[in-house]
Amino acid sequence: MVHGHIFLYVASLLMLGLSGTTKKEAVKNNSGVQPAGQCGTWVKEAEGGLFTSPNYPNKYPPERECIYIIEAPPRQCIDLFFDEKYSIEPSWECKFDHIEVRDGPFGFSPIIGRYCGQQSPLYIRSSGRYLWIKFVTDGELEAMGFSASYNFTADPDFKDLGIPKPLPLCEFEMGGPEGIIESPQITKEGKALATEAVDCKWFIRAPPAPRSVK
Repeated sequence: MVHGHIFLYVASLLMLGLSGTTKKEAVKNNSGVQPAGQCGTWVKEAEGGLFTSPNYPNKYPPERECIYIIEAPPRQCIDLFFDEKYSIEPSWECKFDHIEVRDGPFGFSPIIGRYCGQQSPLYIRSSGRYLWIKFVTDGELEAMGFSASYNFTADPDFKDLGIPKPLPLCEFEMGGPEGIIESPQITKEGKALATEAVDCKWFIRAPPAPRSVK
């Protein structure tokens, strides 16, 4: 029997990564984001990464919503560092342009904070494997934006268990008007043995909408 978790992503902007480093100095601009500052990019990096608001350090564009989800390996948590060169339109309770960080993988996970103005939040650590980050801009008063780097460190709640060996890569891409997702695909397609722990993901691409005939 295959043990693990199955995640179904229908439409998301994701940013995932893997790392074992803990020092801010060890984080490199190796996130794979090209061009730098692309909005809502999903990346996977073994040594952490760096992401920025669009156009950073120049002014970010109006009316954007960028969502990033950072996922750490099992038994690790996330260290998130914001650069001191930081400027987001200030407002009361950050109701307009802002960064929102949540402690988990969803937009309804517990909120860590909402940030704007001239003072960078500098450092945030997750309580578990995930951080959900949203950057929102309205139609007025753009500013420099932000640059943030992330890496991973051992979760203190699991310090006596050590870090488990990496899980096998288990990802599927599916498309078409309909289909079936089932766990036997994992062993049939050689993604993992029946005795291995897994963390599998199915990515589903909907077919394009038909063009209307005039």
